[in-house]
Amino acid sequence: MNSLIRPTSNPLRLAMLALAAALLAACASQPKPLQGEFAQISPRDAIGTDRTGAAVRWGGRIVDVEPQPNRTCFEMISTRLNAYGRPYWATDDVGGRFIACREGFYDPALFEKNREVTFTGRIDGYENRRIGEYDYRFPRVAADVVYLWPVRERVDVVTRPAPWPWWGWW
Repeated sequence: MNSLIRPTSNPLRLAMLALAAALLAACASQPKPLQGEFAQISPRDAIGTDRTGAAVRWGGRIVDVEPQPNRTCFEMISTRLNAYGRPYWATDDVGGRFIACREGFYDPALFEKNREVTFTGRIDGYENRRIGEYDYRFPRVAADVVYLWPVRERVDVVTRPAPWPWWGWW
């Protein structure tokens, strides 16, 4: 029997294969600050019932940044997160709005409108604010992590049509 196709039962070899698989899986996960266990609720879900104290990982686009004396609050429009924890904008189906606050100063020149941010933290209450003439109840997150994503570069891909069967046949 050929030794290359012989099944192996070497425990060390199996352990090495398992370790390699685990390392590869770790490469395709969220950035370290965004990892953890979080409630599977959206800001829209949190408005319907009081979820104060729930650990969440929410993200979206910045609507407004409000620096205050000892913290900065972000008004966000949320969306689903992809496997890496980055906001995913495949459709216009958003998950509602929320406010995330974190101690310290976050410069509105960097954290500008429409930048993508992911937060982790706990829901610590609710705020009623107006959006135009509409009264809206915002869940408020006491953020442990503020993760600003790099700006996505828009790339236009130009492709040529497939050649007709007679092109290059003469």
